[in-house]
Amino acid sequence: MPDKKDFYEVLGVDRGASDDELKKAYRKAAKKYHPDLHPGDKEAEEKFKEVNEAYEVLSDKEKRARYDQFGHAGVDPNFGAGQAGGYSAGGFDFGDLGDIFGQFFGGGFGGGGRRQNPNAPSRGEDASANVNLSFEEAAKGCKKEIQVTHIESCETCHGSGAEPGSQTKTCPSCHGTGRITSTQRTPFGAMQTQRVCDQCRGTGKILERPCHTCAGKGRVRRTVKRTIDIPAGIDDGQIINLRGGGDAGVNGGPSGDLHVHVTVRPHPIFERDGFDVYCEIPITFTQAALGAEIVVPTLDGKVKFTVHEGTQPGDEFKLRGKGIQRLNYSGRGDQYVKIVVEVPKELTQKQKEILKQFDRESGSQNYNKSRSFFDKVKDFFD
Repeated sequence: MPDKKDFYEVLGVDRGASDDELKKAYRKAAKKYHPDLHPGDKEAEEKFKEVNEAYEVLSDKEKRARYDQFGHAGVDPNFGAGQAGGYSAGGFDFGDLGDIFGQFFGGGFGGGGRRQNPNAPSRGEDASANVNLSFEEAAKGCKKEIQVTHIESCETCHGSGAEPGSQTKTCPSCHGTGRITSTQRTPFGAMQTQRVCDQCRGTGKILERPCHTCAGKGRVRRTVKRTIDIPAGIDDGQIINLRGGGDAGVNGGPSGDLHVHVTVRPHPIFERDGFDVYCEIPITFTQAALGAEIVVPTLDGKVKFTVHEGTQPGDEFKLRGKGIQRLNYSGRGDQYVKIVVEVPKELTQKQKEILKQFDRESGSQNYNKSRSFFDKVKDFFD
């Protein structure tokens, strides 16, 4: 944990950064270090993992609050567990402090008197994974195979931690509580403190023979492949939450959730804004002047569109319903097409003469914008 960089520094934002600022910083950094752009680059891969870990914490209000208060320790999976129920800092168990104050004030400090049963079910931690999508996959939805590294219940011992056929017995030292209580006499009277049981390490039970697969832990860490459904309309930087896809619970507790971070690769033609799609279409000077039927690419394939006579550079038209499926809703956004008029280059002498003749025969009525512009200039100098 001391080697970990500050999460705000990893994303390049201030501590008071808004959710939008965090999201923009995450997108920028994720694209910069994405493994697809740096195949075989271990340093970029580690940077990408750092960026995802930082965003996973800072995008969650509760985790961010703990991180701001306690640093990396606040988002450690063991944070708050202390030693079998007490909070710890610097090797001192605040559960013990609760026991001490309980002698004077009747408990209620630091959780004293409310020790968690070491054998009680507890929820597993959340896990995270990444998925890389094309623009079309994000727009229309798809199925993708991802790799997930999480903790599973041991298949050999079924989570008990004991070798099949062996016995599990209650710890004789702590009698199954996972804690050892000591009484000390002080000038203020007798005081009791508690510590984790050395013999069972806080579990409250002794394994006759630990499971050979999980070494008695009851859980193992594995990397598995999983196929997930990508909803149509998902956007870059969003997170898909899959309930129960995280680490297995302890003592029969429920599994944590899986958070899948989405990265969408840029498209060579389309750009996205919400559920609308934008693109530019180049047309010739002749097509703009005379009008023409052109072909426009969309997410559904090519469509024909008639450009009206006298179309100007920068004119924009809308293709209704040709945008992106609205996430978790019916209906789609629109597609906006911006006209780019190309000026011909490397003209032949004959082409130049034709254009000069056209210019001589053109009247001011053909150029409304230029006429109005020069009228303004004339008024300015008069």
